[in-house]
Amino acid sequence: MKYRFVKIFGWAMIVIAFSGMFGCKKFLDRKPLNATLEDLNQGGLEGLAFGLYSAFTDRNSAYHGFSSIPWFAMHSFRDDDAMKGSSASDGADWGVIFDGFQYDKAHWSSSIYWDQKYNLIAKTNTLIQTADSLDLIDAASLTNVAEAKFFRAFTYFDLVRVYGEVPKIDFRIYSANDSKKPKATVAQIYALIDEDLNFAIANLPNDWLNAAGNNAYPGRLTKYTAMALHAKAKLYRQDWAGALALCQQIINSGKYGLNPGYATNFLVAGENSKESLLEVQAANDKSSVATTGYEWGVEQGVRGAGQWDLGWGWNTPTDNLVNAYAANDKRKAATVLFSGQDDGYGKLVPDYPTIPRLYWNKKVYPEPSMQEATGVRQNRWINHSLIRYSDVLLMAAEAANEVGGSINETNATTWVNMIRSRAGLTDVAFSTKAQMRTAIKQERRFEFAMEGERFFDLVRWGDASSVLSSLGYNNDCKKYYPLPQAAIDFAGGVLVQNPCY
Repeated sequence: MKYRFVKIFGWAMIVIAFSGMFGCKKFLDRKPLNATLEDLNQGGLEGLAFGLYSAFTDRNSAYHGFSSIPWFAMHSFRDDDAMKGSSASDGADWGVIFDGFQYDKAHWSSSIYWDQKYNLIAKTNTLIQTADSLDLIDAASLTNVAEAKFFRAFTYFDLVRVYGEVPKIDFRIYSANDSKKPKATVAQIYALIDEDLNFAIANLPNDWLNAAGNNAYPGRLTKYTAMALHAKAKLYRQDWAGALALCQQIINSGKYGLNPGYATNFLVAGENSKESLLEVQAANDKSSVATTGYEWGVEQGVRGAGQWDLGWGWNTPTDNLVNAYAANDKRKAATVLFSGQDDGYGKLVPDYPTIPRLYWNKKVYPEPSMQEATGVRQNRWINHSLIRYSDVLLMAAEAANEVGGSINETNATTWVNMIRSRAGLTDVAFSTKAQMRTAIKQERRFEFAMEGERFFDLVRWGDASSVLSSLGYNNDCKKYYPLPQAAIDFAGGVLVQNPCY
């Protein structure tokens, strides 16, 4: 196994990224008075850029806002497919707050989610301002700035989906008071996202292939990654034509495709495959997994004893999801691990209530071959897939259906049936937009179950109230989480709470 490039640079890059954040009272549009940054030459932003990737697997805290329990809570627990999981007494307050929609503005989960999002934004702003102050306009530096702008857009996209209006910090922070800003409108946040992603698309490479034709930097951003995120940001605003155009560029590039088996996407063999556009990288060689590892799989692993102590048991499937699959949908076996049944590798999972849940997230189940290779029982090696080609196809189908026209209708049908075919389902034909709309909603549900898409899809479709009302989603205020009270207090009256809270 090999180290991912984001691990090679690791903590040293995080230190560099923070080294120039403090020391002046206000933002100065000139070369920063800091030796580390001042000594940067053309292309010297590379280290700062690598530090941005490391933020996804930051182990400064066992909980972080990109791939950990606060992320599950905001992105997954609030839908009808996932629940808190674990034992009933373990983190019981999380279940009340997120599964039951009794939001708590003072709960530490939101503070962690918020703080770590803005910490990454601060790092991106440091890189962008450094390049601007040193007038770094060579191709390598522009690529690094494009990486920073992608990460800033990615982070703001999460923030605007979770909280709605949030402060727009698009400048370098030198003192804590610099970050005391009022909320920007949702439109203003999306305008920054658009601007950043347009720059990223223009300045990121098509790929990172070396002279031998191999990927020199698995998981590193490309222009197509930026296109996919931009398409999603447009889809959320019902800019159907804009989303479709971006998705079609990705499809027409010929660089991506569906893996033949759906389950491959959640195995080591499927990491950084032709289906991957954005994937958080976890080191998977024996020494790094044993000494550090990545908590994404551990926090969702089966909560048991002995050989079945596979993790903390959070983020588990619901009866609602399990019962919703078609009988022959292959995605069910790749998504749901059943207590009391075979694990797919010849081992019998302990039955409930020996272990505290009926179902577990199969997408993070540790492969026995990797357990043997690493000497580690819990899944500390699995990557976290954030954007797959199947998402591009379904976004394209949704946008094409809404734009309309015979060609778009034909394409939408083709793209949806590509997804269905891999899942073992028969092709379907559609005679109305409404039929296609319903089919796309169903395919998105099962294609990305347990992956943090469902709640936001329901909100943007206007379906959250009807689908989630029985769980406690009893008014439209629930689409946005209240801003962390700690952030409100810190801003000293500058930042105001969301309505209803």
